[in-house]
Amino acid sequence: MLKSVKIENFRGFKSFELQQLGRINLLVGENNSGKTSILEAIQLLCSRTNLEPLGEIMINRGEYFWSDDSKGEMQLDISHLFHDHKFDIDSKFSISGINNNIHEILDMSVVVPLSQNGNNSLSPFFEIKVDPSDESFKELNKLHFSVKWKIGKTTSVIVRKILPDNSIKIDDLKFLSHQESGIPKQQFVKSSSLKTEKMIELFDNLVLTPEEKVVEEALNQIDSKIQRIAPISSQKLKYSSDSRGGFLVLLSDGKRVPIGSMGDGIWRILGLALALVSAKDGYLFVDEIDTGLHFTTMSGMWKMIWDTAKRLNVQVFATTHNSDCWKSLADIAEQENITDDGIRIHRIEKGKEKSIVFNESQMVIAAERELEVR
Repeated sequence: MLKSVKIENFRGFKSFELQQLGRINLLVGENNSGKTSILEAIQLLCSRTNLEPLGEIMINRGEYFWSDDSKGEMQLDISHLFHDHKFDIDSKFSISGINNNIHEILDMSVVVPLSQNGNNSLSPFFEIKVDPSDESFKELNKLHFSVKWKIGKTTSVIVRKILPDNSIKIDDLKFLSHQESGIPKQQFVKSSSLKTEKMIELFDNLVLTPEEKVVEEALNQIDSKIQRIAPISSQKLKYSSDSRGGFLVLLSDGKRVPIGSMGDGIWRILGLALALVSAKDGYLFVDEIDTGLHFTTMSGMWKMIWDTAKRLNVQVFATTHNSDCWKSLADIAEQENITDDGIRIHRIEKGKEKSIVFNESQMVIAAERELEVR
């Protein structure tokens, strides 16, 4: 479990640090304070050498364009990853953390790589930097994107060429995305929730496992009449892949009801529960966790997340603007008598280099005295 995270030169942060991380970490703050960027940074750190999440993050933000040639390839504009949306030779952003007393570092930098033989063949495990004004290196003066991940004494380095328009090809990024054993599971739930296809995929992986029951219990927190849930066959799904018609629920009176007819709260809780149990021994990231939820359901949501995260060893990072959301979390902190490394609220303030941390007792006091932590 991560104990602290430091971000340097990434997106809107020149330097920023999260300390005293717990099992559940709720990020609060004003709009444009960087809460979502912090989730993305931690996700990249936890992804280690798997760079698929980087591509997904940039596509979700619209940080891409299509090449003008006949191939029409998607290209990612990497300038947006760096502070102030700009980079040059030797520009670098880094994300580091302490995980179970082991230091993990992810560095992404712009370099001019050379092989040990001095020619321009790319060797991702050997990098030197050259003076771009040196005419003898003119042909080699081409920028590359270097991804270096270190855990303890182990280092992995991968490099790919940056195109003249400051982009890298999405296909090159996919090629970098090689899975390694030991990479922890992770799930990212956006404010718009998971797509139907993704939710069905996650549910299929849980069928006939103990975690399937956890999902049903989570829905029961919102509506006690729900008895069971089942996905619609893929043949039927193709007619409603963009809708919320991918699941049926069985009610206590025997009726089978499309989940889409039961409101946004049920859909949101289903996505949270599926993502949480699918992140066993890993990490769950949720942007605007309270989306679609009435304040009366938030305590049940947090109870489900706390109990499941403990049982399945998941560390949770979420954001909110909602005072009912953090106060409901404070209620869980008080009811559960949570001790060290349990629940934290981190207030993010623009221009500040560290978050303001509220532990369990401080959260409870703030809620009782109606103090504002956002």
